[in-house]
Amino acid sequence: MKESIVPRRFFLKSVAASFAGLSGYGSPLFNPGEPLRFTVQAGVALRQLNSSYCWFHPRAAAIPSDRPGQLPSVIMTIQKHLNVSDYYSGLYYMHTGDMGKTWSGPHEIPELKMYTDSEGYNISVADVTPGWHAPTRKLLAIGIKVRYGKDGRQILDTPLSHNCAYATFDPATGKWAAWKTLPPLPDGTSKFYLVNPGCVQWLVKADGTILLPVYFSGKAGDDNAVTVLHCKFDGEHLSYIHHGSELVRQGGRGYVEPSLAFWNNRYYLTLRNDFGAYISTSADAATWSSPRPWTFDDGQDLGSYNTQAHWLVHREGLFLCYTRRGANNDHIPRNRAPIFIGQVDPERLCVMRATEQVLIPERGAMLGNFGAAFITENESWVTDAEFMIGEQPGPRGADGSVWVSRVCWSKSNARMIPG
Repeated sequence: MKESIVPRRFFLKSVAASFAGLSGYGSPLFNPGEPLRFTVQAGVALRQLNSSYCWFHPRAAAIPSDRPGQLPSVIMTIQKHLNVSDYYSGLYYMHTGDMGKTWSGPHEIPELKMYTDSEGYNISVADVTPGWHAPTRKLLAIGIKVRYGKDGRQILDTPLSHNCAYATFDPATGKWAAWKTLPPLPDGTSKFYLVNPGCVQWLVKADGTILLPVYFSGKAGDDNAVTVLHCKFDGEHLSYIHHGSELVRQGGRGYVEPSLAFWNNRYYLTLRNDFGAYISTSADAATWSSPRPWTFDDGQDLGSYNTQAHWLVHREGLFLCYTRRGANNDHIPRNRAPIFIGQVDPERLCVMRATEQVLIPERGAMLGNFGAAFITENESWVTDAEFMIGEQPGPRGADGSVWVSRVCWSKSNARMIPG
């Protein structure tokens, strides 16, 4: 069916009036001439309080069924935050076969547990994002291999103490493969001393190659820079082909946690800095524009800073998911709750303020380390966990919930695959 073209005056109206009890999976589609609408259904997959850890980094990926018309299976990777800053367990996963009505897990993955190396350091992989690689029919999980001391401190004294790590899940066998690491990049002992594909959204191209945004730094501990790696993946091994522009910023740790989207034949990259959030675009994922601050369409700063943002893509609209200041949330560290969604004006590269809605509520605990993913043609999901370690719920309602917020589209959404 030919994609309808939405005039700007209706395009702006579409999400501003988008919360009127519309479609879920399998619901009848609206007339193709109607504006795009969506509803948000926030639910909880897991609720747990513990004095030693909290669940962290939940990110979902759909595994399409081999049978036409059947619902996908969904894997949500997750790990424990171990009560020391940025100290994470090995990888666990949760699973649903009924679109989130019921969940199993968290299941520890024996092949992907934390282990101790020959020097006595604990090795784990953090900030993992899973995704479906259709050409090989494998689920691919990508994160950062990290070395920890016994006290949970990150040890960064050797090249690639932070490195790109990846593992696969084969739905045909139900087996996970052990972590592998990307071979050293050019200038691997200087420019790419630390390589971090952490908390990023990455893309699979039509030819099966992968566009993987990373942030990196040299041995001197300079501010981080961002680039997009173009990589081959054969179902078992990930290998570097080349990388694009290197985006550099002085101060605020530079640019970190880039997330990549493809919409209407253009690439979009959102970037984290300690003091703000930025956007860059590209026609080919190789040459990138100079990043500019994220703003609302009225010119005011978006207010997102020192945490990640991610994309939801619909064939009729591009959406940013983010946290920000100015939402009666100054009691939350770094204003990292609630999580919002807003539609992006792709020409002006700003968020349309009238479209902003809450995806996951603020209940007195930080959010922000989250995932955003295409699940079906009718639904996209945003997943996050309340950051709280302890055995008692918080006074504003936080109780260690792992949230799954379903964005249900009024129109069928074909996944956009870069050529």
